[in-house]
Amino acid sequence: MEATIFYILAAFIVIFAIASVTSRKILRAVIYLLFVLISISGLYFMINYNLLAAIQLTVYGGGVIVLFIFSVLLVHHVELELEKTPIKRKIIAGLLSIVGLGITLWAIFTYHFQTANTYKSIEVADIGYKLLGYGDGGFILPFEVISVLLVAVMIGAIIIAKGKKLKEN
Repeated sequence: MEATIFYILAAFIVIFAIASVTSRKILRAVIYLLFVLISISGLYFMINYNLLAAIQLTVYGGGVIVLFIFSVLLVHHVELELEKTPIKRKIIAGLLSIVGLGITLWAIFTYHFQTANTYKSIEVADIGYKLLGYGDGGFILPFEVISVLLVAVMIGAIIIAKGKKLKEN
């Protein structure tokens, strides 16, 4: 049963990822990306990473997609279609994707993973201390830098969208 659910989720991820990349309508591409992110959270639920699955749903499935939709609505018209990509660029992108897949598979199959026979349970509080800690192994600085970067991107998108409208009037 678990294998069937895994293959269904994997098929959703692949199908909607391809649909997101190949869609010429911007809003549809963002919605397809939302389906990909929800399917990935389903994989996390399958392997009992409930916290990571919930974070995937709320942060990526909720926050980032809403940010993308607002950015699309501010900068572009919803019905705007993207220009058609020349076949030469598609071939180059496909070849680069195949090379990237080859390098990734080579790295996975040649790396000697060490397996530990001991299982250590990690508490949610430990994850919180690591994420918001400023000592050794803490991630508070990257967390704050990314939040400032996201605010700057949103302000830039609003300025670009408002700048075009002000010049038209």
